[in-house]
Amino acid sequence: MKQTVRDFFKQFPDDDACLAHLFAVRYGQDHVCPKCETSKGWYRLTNVKAFSCQSCGHHIHPMAGTIYEGSSTPLQLWFYAMFLFTKSRNGVSGRELQRQLGVTYKTAWRIGHKIREHMARVDGDDPLGGAGKTVQVDETFIGGYEKGAYGGKGKAIVLGMMENGGDVMTRVIPDRKEFTMFPHIAANVAIGTEIHTDEHGGYSSLGDEPAYTHKTVNHRKDEYVGTSGQTTNSIEGFFMHLKRTIKGTHIWVSKKHLHKYTGEAEFIYNRRNAPETILTDLLYGYPKG
Repeated sequence: MKQTVRDFFKQFPDDDACLAHLFAVRYGQDHVCPKCETSKGWYRLTNVKAFSCQSCGHHIHPMAGTIYEGSSTPLQLWFYAMFLFTKSRNGVSGRELQRQLGVTYKTAWRIGHKIREHMARVDGDDPLGGAGKTVQVDETFIGGYEKGAYGGKGKAIVLGMMENGGDVMTRVIPDRKEFTMFPHIAANVAIGTEIHTDEHGGYSSLGDEPAYTHKTVNHRKDEYVGTSGQTTNSIEGFFMHLKRTIKGTHIWVSKKHLHKYTGEAEFIYNRRNAPETILTDLLYGYPKG
């Protein structure tokens, strides 16, 4: 069941409730005190965003080591910003966060980027594929052209890898001089995988690798599903949605921050069959104390 705005504010009515949640997820009352090595429980300190050991008084700051560390923005607004991310299929712009949270654009921009970083970390980078599995691989260009440029020059290159029926993973390749796909594929696709690509020359070395079975489709001949069922339709569909999100919501993103937006898209896509877990994963996916 999807959580409504009313449900959200019932669960997190104020900063104290948010901090208590953060402490419970990261530490819990049974957490062993690093100073006195006992687990007699913890209590919230007044006027300080910390908990104290009931035995020795050692302090724990639940926000330390998270995206909230050093922020003066109320914790409830951070949590609500995450909630907004889960309710939009096409992402949330900095201006929208500014309007919804009642903060400056600079603060809203920072919150948005920190949440995208959190999404990427929670999503993880487990290898795709494996024996008996198939991974579709494709590349796309995102960004503005340089003056007088041709082809994809001036754009960032995004490599996408998607396991059939499974997760997607992206890698931003900002420099055309580094436009070699194989190292990224080898680092993120398990040995024994059947890999489907188009006939781009950057994938030609896959045919020489005994670790993979490489099959191609020839788009220049309007082939989108090969004779053996090979296709890149799913990863191309992911790229189409990513581009619509960037163009429609954010208008433009820099090469420097593009990986955060692709990380957000990965996180959302990889939970497409269980959208109700998106907010839960974000609110429980913190480093353990």
